[in-house]
Amino acid sequence: MESIQECNELTHTKTGRVMSGAQIVIETLKKHEVDLVFGYPGGSVLPLYDVLYDKEIPNILTRHEQGAVHAAEGYAKASGKPGVVIVTSGPGATNAITGIADAMADSVPLIVFTGQVTTPGIGKDAFQEADVLGITLPITKHNYQVRDADEIEGTIDEAFHLATTGRKGPVVIDLPKDVTVMEGVYQKSSEVIHLVSYQPNTNPSDPQIARVMKQLQKSKKPVVLAGAGVTASNASKELREFVNRYHLPTVTTLLGLGTVPADSLYFMGMGGMHGSYAANMALSECDFLINIGSRFDDRLATCPEHFAEEAVIAHIDIDPAEIGKIIRTDLPIVGDARNALCKMLDFEEADTDHFEWEERCIARKKEYPLDYDRKNREEIKPQRVIEKVGEITKGQALVATDVGQNQMWAAQYYPFYYPNQIITSGGLGTMGYGIPAGIGAQFAYPDRDVVAFIGDGGFQMTNQEFAILHENHLNVKFILINNRSLGMVRQWQESFYNERRSASVFTSQPDFVKLSEAYGIKAIRISDPDTVEEELEKAFTYEGPMLIEVMTSSTEQVMPMVPAGMPNNQMIGGW
Repeated sequence: MESIQECNELTHTKTGRVMSGAQIVIETLKKHEVDLVFGYPGGSVLPLYDVLYDKEIPNILTRHEQGAVHAAEGYAKASGKPGVVIVTSGPGATNAITGIADAMADSVPLIVFTGQVTTPGIGKDAFQEADVLGITLPITKHNYQVRDADEIEGTIDEAFHLATTGRKGPVVIDLPKDVTVMEGVYQKSSEVIHLVSYQPNTNPSDPQIARVMKQLQKSKKPVVLAGAGVTASNASKELREFVNRYHLPTVTTLLGLGTVPADSLYFMGMGGMHGSYAANMALSECDFLINIGSRFDDRLATCPEHFAEEAVIAHIDIDPAEIGKIIRTDLPIVGDARNALCKMLDFEEADTDHFEWEERCIARKKEYPLDYDRKNREEIKPQRVIEKVGEITKGQALVATDVGQNQMWAAQYYPFYYPNQIITSGGLGTMGYGIPAGIGAQFAYPDRDVVAFIGDGGFQMTNQEFAILHENHLNVKFILINNRSLGMVRQWQESFYNERRSASVFTSQPDFVKLSEAYGIKAIRISDPDTVEEELEKAFTYEGPMLIEVMTSSTEQVMPMVPAGMPNNQMIGGW
């Protein structure tokens, strides 16, 4: 009589193909239409890389595991598809932690495969062992450790389902080396994943939507706040239609930039700590705030107890945990942003009366635009550089940024016209993000212009990824805003620490032009305020990757600014 195990094996061989665990991994990735992976090989993932040698799925060899994850994030943010990463065990996995945490903070769909020591060695301090499950538990949507090759396909299927549905996010799959060597059965399953304990609600409540529309009809000072959830649900078209139909002043978060085009009459700008005057005043004075896909983080709601104090607040979010977590919510709506907007648009057009408010918001935008000292021609202003790049690219480039002043100036002065256009680290604020993320965005769209604004601090964290550019024929333009300092740290020290610039000014730097040229990347340095526009225009005629180092003012600050803990309407400077 055959054992249960033998019966199972016979069944499997009739319904699937027997192959190694590593082959099952790659076949399952192909099933999910993965067109490339970002990774760095090592001992525990050699079986995977042996299969990848046949190049059915290209591996983009980054120069550091953190760079691999940020590149996958850039790819995912630009394309909307999940990024896939492969790293080895121990330090390979721990080097990826920053990128995984960054993806979790910004709800970026990633599948990260971490190698692991063989199953007999787990828990015995084997060479290059790390407790990946324990380390990544708080910074992933879910994590797995596979102990049987027959479980690989199902686990990967679940991982893709979790990463790309509900509130998106990173999923880690820890693969012991012996599991990738042992044989299992690949079913090429096409079953719909159904997890009893995971049923995200994407369908907003009809009665709650009706209450929102009724409140909109009563409101005299309505405002829409659009966050990354609009982009994640592909709801930009519906958002624009809703805003235009009801003439609604609209504010975006950093990650919501582009959901409403920069030239829209109703776009007030980015809100929050470095938001525009018109945006922050709209948030402060509105009587009805419709938040769609923003989590009310502290960079937007700088003083929660005084945020939109007089407003009825509706919060539409796919993650129920975010509703009411920071800001009191009068009309909670759990669901997908696009589904919610479609339902609101399906309502018979409400008769609204807020013309005076609409005119006041538009007038503020004209009266108090973002500005800087344009008459100063003794030094190059970074805002001027970003404005010029926006003109050259007609506001159509995919824009990656690093973190710090360069990020905020890009958010303020580059004109964003479409969703998924800004590729930046929002929640975690990760320096070093810009270079690999820009590279990942270019892999997502090889034929599009990609511009990365980076600072001299962030550049020195991940510039090794320049090695990818030449060998993959990429065409990213890197604008290095060199102010010889950790600009945002320096700004805070100047503003709140009696100008004690502790460890924030670089007394020496490498020659960034020569460093780029060492990687085979063309580089130029711009230092003359009289020729900066002309030199930028010439640089963008070059076909191929380029570093454009711009020697900017070393004392410029990002303005306006809401000091930490102060309400949104207490801005200083910037107009």
